[in-house]
Amino acid sequence: MSTPPTENTLSGPGEPDLLSVVIPNWNGAHHLRTCLDALARQTHTEIEVIAVDNASHDESQALISGEYPWVKLIVLPENRGFTGACNAGMIAARGEFIALLNNDTEVDVSWAATVVAAFGRNPQIGSVASKMLLFDRRDHIHTTGDFFTLDGRAGNRGVWERDTGQYDQEAEVFSACGGSSAYRRAMLAEIGLLDDDFFFSGEDVDLGWRAQLRGWRCLYTPQAIVYHHLAATGGGVTASYYDGRNLIFILVKNYPAALWRKHGSAVLSAQRRLAWEALRAWRGEAARARLRGMVAGIVGIPRMWPKRRAIQAGCRVSSAYLESILTPPQS
Repeated sequence: MSTPPTENTLSGPGEPDLLSVVIPNWNGAHHLRTCLDALARQTHTEIEVIAVDNASHDESQALISGEYPWVKLIVLPENRGFTGACNAGMIAARGEFIALLNNDTEVDVSWAATVVAAFGRNPQIGSVASKMLLFDRRDHIHTTGDFFTLDGRAGNRGVWERDTGQYDQEAEVFSACGGSSAYRRAMLAEIGLLDDDFFFSGEDVDLGWRAQLRGWRCLYTPQAIVYHHLAATGGGVTASYYDGRNLIFILVKNYPAALWRKHGSAVLSAQRRLAWEALRAWRGEAARARLRGMVAGIVGIPRMWPKRRAIQAGCRVSSAYLESILTPPQS
């Protein structure tokens, strides 16, 4: 067991071909054996596993220490959310490649090998997205990478679809879902880690925006298969609040001025629709949480503005390129 790092930066180059897998955990002991046993079976042997515990009050820490001594365990003094746990793990990681993996997942035996090979074939790729399937319905898709729309909405490609091979070709996508994302260390050293202001939800899309603006692309690799207990470690009221807030943070930080001038009215209309849908469902606790999150996002805009200035100043791609990778508005 080790103490959490204190500086939110990566230091030095990573060990070649080593995949560091960071697993954020909060009271997830009932999922950990499945997750860790699958990582122990990987065909790619150059792998380190780092579990970061968000001050769990279940048996998570004892389970990892007692049954999985090969896992590096970092214990945080309080719950720092998905972003805080992942950042602590990434800072401690030694690998050339760093993956984030939900604790409620089971990876295919060749997952790590496939991810590392994808990076090796594609030096321009900064991140790799896996094919995530539902744990209990393994012929149905959770995500095949993230998309982002011109009117400012984020989503999972293929979500809820039956997997009939329609996503069996490698393709560039906007970003990788944080539940099984993999990143090139050099990219993270350049663009930074997850934004701790997000705490939970949307932090993967925010990182994807920062990567795309710097010219780092994301590759969806269908042979990298992950099974996911969807919403087992999040969702409901908490997710609704952070979804509402953090989407506004993403737009304020990352959406370039040229796109705001061209598509800003559509972006604002989409936000109004989201607010109206939540108001219509006011009796629902999740709908009220979404509205509270949207209000918090608006209130938090001044805090995002310095970040926006730094991000936009480092943009290396054209508006035409960004429009080419953004998805038309969803109906």
